[in-house]
Amino acid sequence: MTGYAVATSESAAGTLTIEIKSVNSRFLDLQFRINDDLRALEPDLRSAIMGAITRGKVELRLSFGRKAATTGTQALNLPLLTEIQRLQGEVAGLFPGVQTMSVAELLRWPGVIEEAQIGQESLQADVASLAGRTIEAFVTSRQREGAALETMLISRIEAMEAIVKRITPLIPQVVAAFQQKAVERMQDALGLACQGSNSALSRQDALERIRQEVILYGIRIDVAEELGRLSAHLTETRHILKKGGQVGKRLDFMMQELNREANTLGAKASVKELADASMELKLLIEQMREQVQNLE
Repeated sequence: MTGYAVATSESAAGTLTIEIKSVNSRFLDLQFRINDDLRALEPDLRSAIMGAITRGKVELRLSFGRKAATTGTQALNLPLLTEIQRLQGEVAGLFPGVQTMSVAELLRWPGVIEEAQIGQESLQADVASLAGRTIEAFVTSRQREGAALETMLISRIEAMEAIVKRITPLIPQVVAAFQQKAVERMQDALGLACQGSNSALSRQDALERIRQEVILYGIRIDVAEELGRLSAHLTETRHILKKGGQVGKRLDFMMQELNREANTLGAKASVKELADASMELKLLIEQMREQVQNLE
């Protein structure tokens, strides 16, 4: 499902901003846009998102805007300066007369000046707190879309239930019509047998034809079972939606089962009404299937 949330946190050190957005996807695909100095926080953010959602192409942006340095907010990295001094001494021993770094060059050395009030643990805690709020808002936005999708899916279920209810009374009529045709064909077959010169062979042919007609009759008119399974699948689909939770994969399976019964109904359709009903069912199932792939 699609979703969006953004949150900002202010501190003495600067401004943290987390933005999360997602688009539909059958699987969970995470992408992170994080400043290099905050890259170490990605695993924690990844775990937090994976604990909240299971589907969607998700993009998270984390940025940290430091405030302008003021008196007392910066400090020298003394351990680093000591190490640089030791290394300079070793270099001077190998190359006598080499020029040492000036104060300006030392101050420009990466990591020599550090933010005295910004510790990694403190920053990690701030990001975790902000991420929790952002993910909560993000999940809420997806839930709102999920509620809208549920309403749409329920309406499709009701439409399919109406189709099944409409065509179920037709089955006895279809059976009666096929029974009449079978009887007429049997009579024709027996009449041909009686007219044959070889009565034994003609009777055998007639019996074989009758057997074939009865088999065809049984196969073609047996759609009551498909309608029963369709009703059961629709009831289960409605139950899954009402129960809530992570329903996407279960609904995927139900769409396959519904489509199987609708296809079988169409293959066995012996009258136009049943063929039309099969097409209507498959159209509604396809509409549901496209949306089901977006649900958790």
